[in-house]
Amino acid sequence: MLHGCVLRPPAFGATLRSADTAPAEALSGVNVVCDGAFIGVVAPTSAAARRGVAAIEAAWDRPPQPGTEELAGYLRSHPIDGEGFSAAFRHEEGDADAALAAGPVRLAAHYTAAYIAHVPLEPRSAVATWRDGHLTVWTGTSTPFRARRELAEALGLPESQVHLIVPDYGGGFGGKHGSAVAAEAARLARAAGRPVKVQWNRHEEFHWGYLRPAALIDVASSASASGELTGWTHLNVNSGAVGIASPYRVPHQRLVYQPADSPLPQGSYRALAATANNFARESHMDELAHETGADPLEFRLRHLPDDRLADVFRAAADRLGRPLRPGAPAQRDGTGAGIAGGMEKGGRVATAAEVRVDADGTLRVGRLVTAFDCGAIVNPDSLANQIEGAVMMGLGGALFEAIDFAGGQIRNASLTQYRVPRLPDLPEVEVVLLDRPDQPSAGGGETPIIAVAPAIANAIFAACGVRLRDMPLAPRGVVPLAAG
Repeated sequence: MLHGCVLRPPAFGATLRSADTAPAEALSGVNVVCDGAFIGVVAPTSAAARRGVAAIEAAWDRPPQPGTEELAGYLRSHPIDGEGFSAAFRHEEGDADAALAAGPVRLAAHYTAAYIAHVPLEPRSAVATWRDGHLTVWTGTSTPFRARRELAEALGLPESQVHLIVPDYGGGFGGKHGSAVAAEAARLARAAGRPVKVQWNRHEEFHWGYLRPAALIDVASSASASGELTGWTHLNVNSGAVGIASPYRVPHQRLVYQPADSPLPQGSYRALAATANNFARESHMDELAHETGADPLEFRLRHLPDDRLADVFRAAADRLGRPLRPGAPAQRDGTGAGIAGGMEKGGRVATAAEVRVDADGTLRVGRLVTAFDCGAIVNPDSLANQIEGAVMMGLGGALFEAIDFAGGQIRNASLTQYRVPRLPDLPEVEVVLLDRPDQPSAGGGETPIIAVAPAIANAIFAACGVRLRDMPLAPRGVVPLAAG
């Protein structure tokens, strides 16, 4: 077996102008593979293969690319039609514009969610070998049939001649779909006539694995003088339509998802776009409850036609065991509680959060209580583990995970610069399971992530009166108290 490494662009959108491979070919044991714009190296060791790629003298054309600061304007000005999960979506009931104009209580707010990375501890890897025109690949992919189809198309083979073996491959979280690294190993192995292993390093994993899409979300709402929801509009730019439908009763509504030409590669992530859409909706419901003077839990329950979702809200609030309504400014002691919930993939979830915001803005999340209804529970311990994992993963996106980029390059593409939750970050996590033996079972791996961020955001508001509408909420661990 040989080890392979691929020549990659210095930035997203860059195209190869020329490449001098002679310096790499002069290295002992190194063989260069050129297949159109695809250039790679095979060698006896991974280190030798990487030295070979580093020796190639390549020239690239790099078009201008937006960075973190320009992202919002870029996404709004570059709409596309999209397809599949990224297809544009529009749903209207009643006359939302008239309801918003007539409502005695009106509210409009803008919410965002950053690009974030999957950050599996195990980067993508594959081993490929050819025999008698048949390709066999060992690789970590969550979508083996899709990967086989993609490999067959890329290599000009019938699917019957592509054999895919999926060993245990560690973390995926929606990030290991398709056949990217498998195709690289297959092309190198075909040219070398030997089995070839390709394993991405951490820099490649950040840059050339796709990201959770960034989101721009505009929500407007109206309520009657008695506090009944009358109108609602929800516009999501870029991240997706999953989770955009509201579980709350509102007679006039407009829901729109507008795909955009993302400057960074993006794709599936745990719960897809439901995390961003629920963050915006549940934050906004909390804001509207405050505007109408209602208790945040009571306000939600009043508008919930789904009894199962109402039950998980009650269960989370009961287990938390403290008031959710923010006190008057003079009564605040720096602690606060918030709640959020939603429906996704057949499950119902509610998370209640307890936080402390110190006088200097330092944020501490003390407790997260998640109540979950996935229908009939088959294995309570396994389900609780799935929920705890989703909650911990959601904590990172809620508080501090964000891709920083400029000029087509990610500026924090390492685990020393990109912060994921570590043990000292974890609060007390409690799980409340609501068994519904009369209902079909739904999965527990994704839905519990969607309520973490809005529950924390709502708790921060209760603690200090500051409303944070951007994920991550506190990337440096500090709430900007001046914003209150």
